[in-house]
Amino acid sequence: MRATLLLLAAIGAGACQRERAFQHHPYRHVKRQSSNATFPPFLDVIEQVLMNSFDTVSISQWSYYYNLFLNYPISNSLVLSHSNGTTFTPTLMEDMVEEDETTSYPNRIPAFHGYSFTGNVSAEYVYVGRAQQVDFERLIALGVNLEGKIALAKYGGPYRGLRVKNAQDHGMIGTVIFTDPGDDGNMTEAKGVTAYPHGPARNPSTVQRGSVQFLSTYPGDPTTPGYASKPDFPRADRSDITPNIPSLTISWIDAQPILEALNGFGTNGRAVNRNGWVGAIPGVDYSTGAGSGATLSMSNIMNDTCGTIWNVVGIINGTNPDEVVIFGNHRDAWIVGGAADPNSGSAVLIELAKAFGALAETGWKPLRTIILCSWDAEEYGIVEEYIPCLKNAAVPYLNADLAVSGPIPDVSALPDPHAISTSLMKKIVYPYRSATNLIIYDVWAHESGEIGVLGSGNDYTAFLHRGIASIDMAPLLFEGAPDTHMIASSRPPLINYHSNYDSYHWMAKFGDPGFHTHKAIGQYLTLLLYHMVSDAVVPLEPADYVPQLKTYLKALQSDISASNFTVDLSNLTAAIFAFETSAREFVDIRTKDVSTNDTALITVQNHKASDFSRGFTSQGGLPTREFYQNTLFAPGRDIGYAPVTFPGITESIMIDKDAKLAQEWIKKTSDAILVAASILKN
Repeated sequence: MRATLLLLAAIGAGACQRERAFQHHPYRHVKRQSSNATFPPFLDVIEQVLMNSFDTVSISQWSYYYNLFLNYPISNSLVLSHSNGTTFTPTLMEDMVEEDETTSYPNRIPAFHGYSFTGNVSAEYVYVGRAQQVDFERLIALGVNLEGKIALAKYGGPYRGLRVKNAQDHGMIGTVIFTDPGDDGNMTEAKGVTAYPHGPARNPSTVQRGSVQFLSTYPGDPTTPGYASKPDFPRADRSDITPNIPSLTISWIDAQPILEALNGFGTNGRAVNRNGWVGAIPGVDYSTGAGSGATLSMSNIMNDTCGTIWNVVGIINGTNPDEVVIFGNHRDAWIVGGAADPNSGSAVLIELAKAFGALAETGWKPLRTIILCSWDAEEYGIVEEYIPCLKNAAVPYLNADLAVSGPIPDVSALPDPHAISTSLMKKIVYPYRSATNLIIYDVWAHESGEIGVLGSGNDYTAFLHRGIASIDMAPLLFEGAPDTHMIASSRPPLINYHSNYDSYHWMAKFGDPGFHTHKAIGQYLTLLLYHMVSDAVVPLEPADYVPQLKTYLKALQSDISASNFTVDLSNLTAAIFAFETSAREFVDIRTKDVSTNDTALITVQNHKASDFSRGFTSQGGLPTREFYQNTLFAPGRDIGYAPVTFPGITESIMIDKDAKLAQEWIKKTSDAILVAASILKN
């Protein structure tokens, strides 16, 4: 059997808009214990065929050959002028290093922000911490004048585009964002770790590129909000979705003199007393800088054009045309390279396709249709063209973007695939460096043991917000992680996120020497896809939503208690109880149908297990952002990546300060949960 390959054109699609440090989601499973599984794990015949198809050499080759990039600015510049007339000009580019050939390519990509605004501005500047709303509220309380100034902000925490939005909303005329070694934990030169290319610590000239679209408002092409981007389709005003002030991104070594010029002016960084405000750049006190007399002159000239992009889609038809499982990864990168983001996922995708090709040669055919997707332009905005036609057929969506950036497994998912996601970890040998007799589950349970909650920043977003079960293989490395890892013979490296140093050389020497982690994660994702398309009973557990809903309710109650508002949660509590009852009845009925081997009834239950989560969506979308329809999860409006649970309710209270709106969303959310319960029951 041959997979059908289709080339599908689209314009403006996709955003691995995750930023370092990655979010640690507040709602997770209880930490797991060791599996106590036998070694080696048991694999049936088909699983053995799939596992034996993976090869570290070919994965390494696929990782090397992906060298795709997107648009870049016509020109940009930044100049610091001191009050005494001296100046400093940042390079806005990483250093070229002899050991890493991609860093000196003549067509290497300069440092820039996608969707940034064209403009030339010159003004005094203010250090604004991570540029969250609470940071600006603190600055205002300190009497700092923001109007007409340029914002200097550090990465870490929320999505970069919201930093620019917050500065713009406070009357500032430009934003400069820098990477700070304070977010790297113990993996710094100051802690005795050698910097790249000779060691795993961050090179001081590392610059993080990325989109500055207002992700928590809308994540797709900003000129076609709510519909796919085609050549003849109308283009909307994007001023509410992208910045109206210029922004630039710089390294910490270039930020150092700019910050030093603020030392002693305004409020000292520690006196500001804001979480994440003070970093670790030597010689810097992270003062607000009011009255320094220093100015920044910034120029950012962008080429604003519409260009054709290509999604590559491979289809393996199943025996049941009404059920589809999608596996996706984007292949575009901000730079020449992208060994971790996205090529680790792209290499895994190709090996996975080879594995299913080998299995097809045995005469095997999936029960459910497999769609393999290589998305283009994800770094600019998530895919959305095919969602309407998949909504009624998709079982789950599996996403592998930053599949490998180090040795620590991590996965995020909606609650219904939690069980299958964890159980299959017990089938994969994890041969990392000096470690022996380990499986993925043991490593994951020791290092994390938690399944994260999905927010946004990747191609699963459109599926999640149309009620389709989704799984995302998140980065395999936490920045600043402690040095107590059970599998590492040395401290794991930091990913050079959206930097020229995210290269094949970095991956081969520090990220995943020998590409063993690529192989293990690829095998895991292949088994996950195999069971999703082949198990007679679709491996989704609606009942696993119940403990999570109760956890989200407790968090909401805590937020309400901390506020000055009073709302009635009785409808929400009753809806969760009704869902729990329906989920329990569903489990009983499905167990009975399986015991009698009634294939017709099992098919009915499979459709319920796949479709019930559609009920959690609200067709009108969340307040101020129609695209985001899931009433249980959404990226935080002032976070962008990490999720807020019961977002319509929570943000009505915490951001809008509107008890009436919160009460409306209690009803809408309760109604959505009841719809999901009724789908399971009927």
